[in-house]
Amino acid sequence: MLIFGVRPAVEALRAGRVTELAVSTDRQRGLAQLLELAERRRVRLQRVERAELDRRSGGAVHQGVVATVRPLATYGVADLIAVHTPPLIVALDGIEDPRNLGAIARTVDAAGASGLIVPQRRAAPVTGAAVKASAGALVHVPLASVVNLARALEELKAAGVWTIGLDAQADASLYALDLRLPTAFVVGREGRGLHRLVGERCDWRVALPMQGQVASLNVSVAVGVALFEAVRQRSIDAPSA
Repeated sequence: MLIFGVRPAVEALRAGRVTELAVSTDRQRGLAQLLELAERRRVRLQRVERAELDRRSGGAVHQGVVATVRPLATYGVADLIAVHTPPLIVALDGIEDPRNLGAIARTVDAAGASGLIVPQRRAAPVTGAAVKASAGALVHVPLASVVNLARALEELKAAGVWTIGLDAQADASLYALDLRLPTAFVVGREGRGLHRLVGERCDWRVALPMQGQVASLNVSVAVGVALFEAVRQRSIDAPSA
């Protein structure tokens, strides 16, 4: 896989996933950390014309840097449950925009959450655009790719993880729940929300209290609000037995 941009390449180098690094011949400044990491990791470095980087990146904004990386590690649902105690997981129900996938992954990483569950079909693939939108966070966040999201939710519930669907039409408020418990937030498609079967599998469906004139938030922003409310609650004290 090819990724592009300085920060994504730095994070991929830190994660030990870069096999080759291509840098534009006209890019000289702001690359000290990148080049130092590449040398330390003994990654092959190429100096190429910017037009070649434009070709490799498909015309995306690459900041003069394109990296070839190993495929991301694969995880199962059980692996995500084991990352932290108590788990804090995000499951994506049909998120199709790579930029939203990247923004959500960046928030998952920032919140110190356990990882992401993503369906294999009708979902944004992990591409260079998604990695760039995540500022490189996708190379660090554990990601479980599942055939059937509804079954994955049943696996979470069987392991004692509460599944909470974010639904703008729900009557219950996010702030009414005890998020110190093992939790998986389930977020739906851009502009359409959760699939019916997925929503029915959730233990709770909750809304974010909205005070303004706009009816909803971008999905990545909603995930950020939910995750950091869980982080806030967990920073107060541990759940009672």
